[in-house]
Amino acid sequence: MENFLKETDIINFLNQDIRELSNKLSANSTNDVEIAKNCFEYVRDKIHHSGDYKDDITTYIASDVLKYKTGWCYAKSHLLAALLRANDIPTGFCYQRLSCSEYIKDIYCLHGLNAIYLKDYGWYKVDARGNKDGVDAEFTPPIEKLAFELQENEYDLPDIYEEPLDVVIQALKKNRTYSKMINNFPDTI
Repeated sequence: MENFLKETDIINFLNQDIRELSNKLSANSTNDVEIAKNCFEYVRDKIHHSGDYKDDITTYIASDVLKYKTGWCYAKSHLLAALLRANDIPTGFCYQRLSCSEYIKDIYCLHGLNAIYLKDYGWYKVDARGNKDGVDAEFTPPIEKLAFELQENEYDLPDIYEEPLDVVIQALKKNRTYSKMINNFPDTI
């Protein structure tokens, strides 16, 4: 489990702003479920999804996601992991391959989310991408309520990763604007 708790250059939970927020979100909590729910709801509700808001900045380092209050699903999962790991809650990264036709017709891309290890439930997947019309992700352990129900030709990648996938990080580093990102989403192929 220690690999799901480590700080990295991207999941930089030793950053002062992340530490302060993680302490605030856990202040009145009595267990890991309450802390995880507070962190999840903060990232889901307080951080813009770059695609929904057409934000012309692409973040990927957790502290930058917090600083600029925006990120694609992948970046939001980085901030959520940082907040949870700062509270000693093991957190990994999961991906789905989904249709991205809302941006460009007939394309597929990876969608980023998290798996959280909760003492009473084990690994529990959450999706902090942000709710909107037709998207309703919730924190209701042990029942997973992710943002999207899988459709034809969509699937879950089976693993829980200790770190974000390289293909995701490279896409976020390279495609710094909204228009570049929607034309170059990361994919498994």
